Amino acid sequence: MLVLAAMSGGVDSAVAAARAVEAGHDVVGVHMALSRSRAENRSGSRGCCSIEDASDARRAADVLGIPYYVWDLSEEFEERVVADFLAEYAAGRTPNPCVRCNEHVKFSALADRALALGFDAVVTGHYARITGEPAELHRARDPGKDQSYVLAVMGPERLARALFPLGEVPSKAEVRREAAARGLPVSEKPDSYDICFVADGDTRGFLRSRLGPAPGPIVDESGRQVGEHDGAYAFTVGQRRGLKLPRPAPGGAPRYVLEVRPATNTVIVGPAALLAVDTVVASDVVWLADDVPAAAPTPAEVQVRAHGEPVCCTVTRSGPGMRLVLDSPVRGLAAGQSAVVYRGTRVLGQGTVQETGRRGSA
Repeated sequence: MLVLAAMSGGVDSAVAAARAVEAGHDVVGVHMALSRSRAENRSGSRGCCSIEDASDARRAADVLGIPYYVWDLSEEFEERVVADFLAEYAAGRTPNPCVRCNEHVKFSALADRALALGFDAVVTGHYARITGEPAELHRARDPGKDQSYVLAVMGPERLARALFPLGEVPSKAEVRREAAARGLPVSEKPDSYDICFVADGDTRGFLRSRLGPAPGPIVDESGRQVGEHDGAYAFTVGQRRGLKLPRPAPGGAPRYVLEVRPATNTVIVGPAALLAVDTVVASDVVWLADDVPAAAPTPAEVQVRAHGEPVCCTVTRSGPGMRLVLDSPVRGLAAGQSAVVYRGTRVLGQGTVQETGRRGSA
């Protein structure tokens, strides 16, 4: 097959490309230039899309003996990921930019370009498995590195044209050993983490720089003002740190963010007990399985964070949405997060959280 290898400049994508070459595919390497400030240097394991990353990807492609190109997708990334990130926070929701990047850039803009150019498949260094015909998305063999949560949004058509050669590897250490054995210069390069376009890790500062100051009240669950903030967009459900309240709750119990109300620029705080929810309504659902019946509760598991523990639930399909009833409550679930539904290791579908609630509450 003619395969396009997405090469980020890290060890995972380099080894994935190497395995595609070894499998006999005709491989072309592409580095996605996503940042509008690529002249900035990468800082350890923070940031991405720097000159350093592009150079590392090029050196890996040279070792593998494959053609290498840089595609400027910064406009798509800014419009579909960064702008969405800002809009979601401004609306009081908590987005996952990695999900949006996979949806709109890596498995939309990139994959669609590859298809238009005659490529048969796109190979990436994601940790997940594709099995069966039609293709099914499953968790990676290494649960600590599994990335099926952020891949669930890709949809069945793009799943059928994806290759994840690292899905069966037992550990990241094995990938690094393989990279060293192949002579790839990125074998010891640190992993990137946090939000790639917030290279210094200061998400609140990034939001403030883009959205500006917007002071408003912090109130408790009864509506009594207990503090002030300089931008409701900088808070998310479940947050405890950074509230800077002048006095503790009665009895000294810690307060957490319960809700963000952008219409009134208000942050509501309260006790941890009020964070627990066991019903979820999600919209914009992408199904990867066609055996989930409509309008009938189906046993499954749901994961609501990239590295969270799955929770047993029942899922009910309803038009473009779904309703989840959890067997046990979860804390700190916010609108805008992704809810990914599994059956064992298999991904059934994914949706964006719109509403949460508690059974039996008034």
